[in-house]
Amino acid sequence: MSSKGGFTMPKLAIGAVALIALLATPHFLGFHHQDLLIFLTINVLAVCSYRLVTLTGEWSLIHAVMMGVGAYTVALSVNHFDLAIWFTLPLAGTAAGLIAALLCFPLLRMTQFYFLIGSFAAGEAIRLTWVEFVGVFGGTSGLRGVEAPVVWGIDFLDPIPYFYFTLVVVGICLLILYRIEHSRIGLTLHAIHWKAPLAESVGVNAWRYRALAFILGSFFVGIAGGLKVHYLGSVTPNQFTIGFMVFILIWVIVGGYNKFYGPVIGVVVLTIFDESIRSFEVIRPAIYGGMLILSILFLPMGLESIPAKLKSWFGSDSASDEQALSDQ
Repeated sequence: MSSKGGFTMPKLAIGAVALIALLATPHFLGFHHQDLLIFLTINVLAVCSYRLVTLTGEWSLIHAVMMGVGAYTVALSVNHFDLAIWFTLPLAGTAAGLIAALLCFPLLRMTQFYFLIGSFAAGEAIRLTWVEFVGVFGGTSGLRGVEAPVVWGIDFLDPIPYFYFTLVVVGICLLILYRIEHSRIGLTLHAIHWKAPLAESVGVNAWRYRALAFILGSFFVGIAGGLKVHYLGSVTPNQFTIGFMVFILIWVIVGGYNKFYGPVIGVVVLTIFDESIRSFEVIRPAIYGGMLILSILFLPMGLESIPAKLKSWFGSDSASDEQALSDQ
């Protein structure tokens, strides 16, 4: 039986079991894997916010740097003004969103490949600013001494309470992103992706919607950067290089970006896979490159397309069996 919003009882039951398992998981892990679980949760927000940008058909290389903008905003606001985490996280998202709004004017004059290269250049300019202005941003050493927040007497230096806090914040952000995608705004972004001239012919301002997606994606990844620096206690420019941006791209492409949950599958599966090949540190880039090529060749729609493929295969088999029986 379907409930309001298209949810069914089996789906709700599966979701409840998954949530209980997720809440219980950190208690059965060591310290290293608890850290990994926190960073995995933060990266889920990073890839889902990046997917919002890609809904218009544009792919950027500045998303990781926008995460860094949020991280540096938190570090500066805590070290100089001792702001609470309730203020620093919205401030991190706002700062990243404002930088994105300023960059809309030069970057969104370009499309496709030119936008990709332009976003990379803009991101490197911001990252080099952190390196050059040592007095403000700490240079290559970055900013340190960001104390772990204490909320209602709970010390978030402990990974388990901080994981729960991160899970709540990321969950709220994902809910908002999901609602945006399934609103009129999201439908318009899809229309711009597939039929931009047609959308513009009926009065849609494609530039404004592309700018909105870019700003909103930057806002949410800024919050992800804030969550990261609150846990690590430090931030450096090397945390947000093109290397990390490539990981975001691989997570999204391998997971799939046609469904909301595609990037989530990608970041979860590849994070677990990455942890299993840590002993092959030297050839990890080659392994990831091979996985990306194989994914594009054999799963162009990403891991999210596997259930549909299995369903079509088994469905066709069942149909052929029924046809054979009817022929007899």
